[in-house]
Amino acid sequence: MAVLVTGGARSGKSAFAEQLAMHGEMRGIYIATSHIYDEEMRERVDLHKQQRLSSGYPWDTREEPYELCELLEQLQADAMNAGTPAPAVLVDCLTLWLTNWLLRYESEANASVLVTKRLDELAESVSSYAGTLILVTNEVGDGIVPEYPLGRSFRDLAGRMNQRLASVCEEVFLVTAGIPIELKSRAYRLDTRPSSVRTER
Repeated sequence: MAVLVTGGARSGKSAFAEQLAMHGEMRGIYIATSHIYDEEMRERVDLHKQQRLSSGYPWDTREEPYELCELLEQLQADAMNAGTPAPAVLVDCLTLWLTNWLLRYESEANASVLVTKRLDELAESVSSYAGTLILVTNEVGDGIVPEYPLGRSFRDLAGRMNQRLASVCEEVFLVTAGIPIELKSRAYRLDTRPSSVRTER
């Protein structure tokens, strides 16, 4: 089962995703996608590690800033070879993973195309993963339009990534002020709209 958890910065989405994973699984694999660029980022990463350790839940942390698809496929293959169910996995977060690839391809003329290919591969890996898979992402399009091209490209790609992954996940949660709301069960469907209120052509 794949679950997407989204929200703004400091919305409580990561804490909710961890609680969601711990609620139904005896142990889990935590895939961290961040690159440590400076001391402030290192302090953030260390703090998150300590918080996971203090939870008492047996997280197995893997750091993978790029090859997320390959890692998911390897975890599933290892479980199959061992005759065990695919492990529960929490990925935090997809927007950092997207940032890593966008910066790697930044100098390429077709950077957006190359990143979109990675997004397609990720959607396929998420769709085919047999265990519980919880993906944390960010809503980045609710603020002002970035004034520089790379920022606008990131905003657009992040929006497309979230839409694509939401379409292949069974549940999608929006977390605001620490309050999670499941969206898919509340989604409005055009095909259920009464015919009497449909707009005539």
